[in-house]
Amino acid sequence: MIDCHCHILPGLDDGAADLVESLDLCRWFVSHGYTEVVCTSHRTRLYPNTAETVEQAVAALQLELDQRGIALRLHPSLEYRLIPETWRPERLLPWQDDHLLIELPLRKPEKMGGIVPENEIRQLLADGYQPVLAHPERYLWASPDDYARWHDAGACFQRNLGALEGFYGDPAMERTKWLLEKGWYTFLGTDLHNRHYAEFFDGILP
Repeated sequence: MIDCHCHILPGLDDGAADLVESLDLCRWFVSHGYTEVVCTSHRTRLYPNTAETVEQAVAALQLELDQRGIALRLHPSLEYRLIPETWRPERLLPWQDDHLLIELPLRKPEKMGGIVPENEIRQLLADGYQPVLAHPERYLWASPDDYARWHDAGACFQRNLGALEGFYGDPAMERTKWLLEKGWYTFLGTDLHNRHYAEFFDGILP
């Protein structure tokens, strides 16, 4: 299996705090049958990561995995938040050549300023990228019309593992069910941050 969304690079954001935790999470992936993961560190105001910092962190962690015989292949990318402070960077870092993980503010959509998500989605497509909207079930401020505009503009939707089982609360779970009924999800990602996530997911994955 391949995971398209996780935060396991040590010290880059609110995910793995250090190398020890990173290695623990990598072993967790392997134990559940994952062979590859896309490392999508946050690019936000608080975590202004760049393509270069992520590529360097992936190379360093991959070396540690190879030396320890942990059979997991890492791919560098970023989770881009559509806020004026960090969007757009000079160089985008997609996965699978053209897929780009984007996210919206979780609680306050006004943080996007003048950014209109569907316009950015269309521009990314025009530029040769496939935008993937991370965890749309978590945008509790969004209306059904919002989701329809983003989907119709050409974004793929990525569901978070655990959302259907209540990991992010009942409101997110209900939105997950609705989006599943609409058939709008394309990807399932772990959004793995730490051992707390992993322990919950142990009850979901074989």
